[in-house]
Amino acid sequence: MEKVKRAMLGMQRQSWEQGVAAQSLIESGYEDDALLLAHDAVVRQDQSGRLGVTGDEKAVTDAASNGEPVLFAYNRTGDEKYKQAALQMADYLLHTAPRAENGALSHLNHKSQVWVDSFYMAPPFLSAAGHHEEAVAQIERFRELLLIKDKGMYGHIWDDGEKRFQRADCWGVGNGWAAAGLVRVIRSLPETMSADKQRLIGYLNELLEKCMRYQRDDGLFHDVLDNPDTFVETNAAQMFAYAIYSGVKAGWVDAGYLDHADKIRSAAHTKVDEFGFVRGVCGSPTFDKSGTATEGQAFYILMEAAAR
Repeated sequence: MEKVKRAMLGMQRQSWEQGVAAQSLIESGYEDDALLLAHDAVVRQDQSGRLGVTGDEKAVTDAASNGEPVLFAYNRTGDEKYKQAALQMADYLLHTAPRAENGALSHLNHKSQVWVDSFYMAPPFLSAAGHHEEAVAQIERFRELLLIKDKGMYGHIWDDGEKRFQRADCWGVGNGWAAAGLVRVIRSLPETMSADKQRLIGYLNELLEKCMRYQRDDGLFHDVLDNPDTFVETNAAQMFAYAIYSGVKAGWVDAGYLDHADKIRSAAHTKVDEFGFVRGVCGSPTFDKSGTATEGQAFYILMEAAAR
């Protein structure tokens, strides 16, 4: 864990990388390290309210992954700058961020596209910030545009201007973002929204059922889940394991899925090299080949924290 954490901190650069890294540190007990990342996300908050922005960032929802760590920093320190930064991030998502025709948050600010990645980036923070209804509404809107019904899995990129998929592939990591995002929203919803919670639990279980059909004998998955011609990839598996361990612990997911998660965890352990890099993940910065990536490190940590 220490090696994986150190390697993660050496590679995180972009807004979503900083947010996902900080989330993994919080859940695994490295709270002081998480506070450092939250601080820097506020230092790099742009005028729109997006947290952790580097350069001319086009992404709309990625920055919101820093929202929960910034709220954590406020609760830990009581420093009002963290509270105000989180409020600005939420205000951007609620009132300023571009949206598709159905109200789904666009993933980009220069073209109307909805990406499956946004399942993880925006709704969990919206719910953590108290905007539970909007978090659920965004999941429903993403699902409306991205779910490929005959497969029960999500396509990657919907172009709302052209009203068609730009990338319909059932990308493994993308479906991992959806599964993990559902987990984070479900556990943050209040009991007064029990009907919504049960519906999202249903979505999570449906997704896990469909995705687990494509688990390989070695415990991993192909980069495009239903395309065995694509490379064997590590991080989608870790994301699914995180969702399974979290869901079983909370009583939302049948314990029978633990066999899938344990097989994944054993496989992931073999992918960590002497420097702490988790190898074989969908690789940064182009994500079209096997390599290393901040989220590959972060979800190893999240998987281990959930398993333990």
